[in-house]
Amino acid sequence: MEMWDIYDEKKQVTGRMMKRNDWCLKDGEYHLTVLGVVARPDRKFLITKRVMTKAWAPGWWEVSGGAVMAGEKSKDAVIREVAEETGLDVSDCEPEYLFTYKRDNPGTGDNYFVDVYRFVMDFDESDVHIQESETLDYCICDYEKIKEFANEGIFLHYDSIKEAFSF
Repeated sequence: MEMWDIYDEKKQVTGRMMKRNDWCLKDGEYHLTVLGVVARPDRKFLITKRVMTKAWAPGWWEVSGGAVMAGEKSKDAVIREVAEETGLDVSDCEPEYLFTYKRDNPGTGDNYFVDVYRFVMDFDESDVHIQESETLDYCICDYEKIKEFANEGIFLHYDSIKEAFSF
């Protein structure tokens, strides 16, 4: 069973845990997630399209990410998530921690912090192996294409992470 640490509003571990997707958090309690922006030196980005069976935002474009497991560091979680979802091993890249943002969803039990990282590495399409249970498709594209998807309302977390595409 997958367990997540519960954090307080200052992003400090409380010592308590929750089951994955249990949505039992009280207002002022949070779980931690990560997003990993994977970029090439030519300023093209790897984005993935969510499978249509997702309960939330099916068919939307996004960057790789997911929950941090109990006891796991966010840096380790983002490396794991990128590898699981794209097949890219970014463990030799120095992850650039960019920022954290927080989402409060009062009364839903689902409040969270998101640590955002960027990895810059050379890769091409033959290096990408998507996780078909999570990902329908992928695209290696420039920032203009990402903005297009955002303008269509189909790029997840865009307003929160758009600065991660600048380097």
